[in-house]
Amino acid sequence: MTQATIRPRPMPQVRPIGYDDLGEAFRAGVSDFRRAPRFGLFFGGVYFVGGWIMWLLLSWAQAPWLMLPLALAFPLMGPFVAVGLYDVSRRLAAGQRLDWASVLGVVFEQRKRELGWMAFVTLFICFVWFYQIRTIMVLTMQNMSFSDFGAFLELVFTTTEGLTFLAVGTLVGGFLAIVLFSVTVVAIPLLLERDRDFITAIITSVKAVSTSPAPMIGWGLTVTALMMVSILAGFLGLLVTLPVLGHATWHLYKRAVAPEE
Repeated sequence: MTQATIRPRPMPQVRPIGYDDLGEAFRAGVSDFRRAPRFGLFFGGVYFVGGWIMWLLLSWAQAPWLMLPLALAFPLMGPFVAVGLYDVSRRLAAGQRLDWASVLGVVFEQRKRELGWMAFVTLFICFVWFYQIRTIMVLTMQNMSFSDFGAFLELVFTTTEGLTFLAVGTLVGGFLAIVLFSVTVVAIPLLLERDRDFITAIITSVKAVSTSPAPMIGWGLTVTALMMVSILAGFLGLLVTLPVLGHATWHLYKRAVAPEE
């Protein structure tokens, strides 16, 4: 009598991608937005409202120094808002019917799955980023005071201490941004599509970035640049930018990770 051997599930297979894949993914994202604009505008609107709430809360709390790091971190939180957009793209590709109950049901269902742990990982990295910025500001700007965001920007760009803070903060923030991007860019759509644990999703995401570092980092920079321009336009550009990039990220994931056998 032999006992059956339990074999672990194989890791998702990562495929190399090139710059042509980025272009194809972006075009597919634009196509999905045009095919289902009401869903794109809805999820873009959620991000738009969230941006203004964040800005108003920081103004009310009189913490202008947090506005700059939050503005830099804000685009990297987009993948969580884009979960609904991933599902829309998935349904469009499969020829399934689109309706609000189904799409929103999938979004709310994620709270019971591994995506909640990914949210914890993301918030932890952002917390480290904010703590580091506070520490760097104290070390470089010391007792320099400012009353509002305008005064803060003036100190940052017109004083030696402020420029030092900006340089060091940018290096630290850039490193943490790469870490956050690497662990989420593939992980979140993978967790939506497949019943896998978040550790497997993170490893797959990091492997996808390390397999094609230049195109993937280029995609991250493109996303950040477009989102920052949208934010500078009073968050209004997010109504279009977020859904297009969300749909495009789904298609990039499908190119970077092979289907399950």
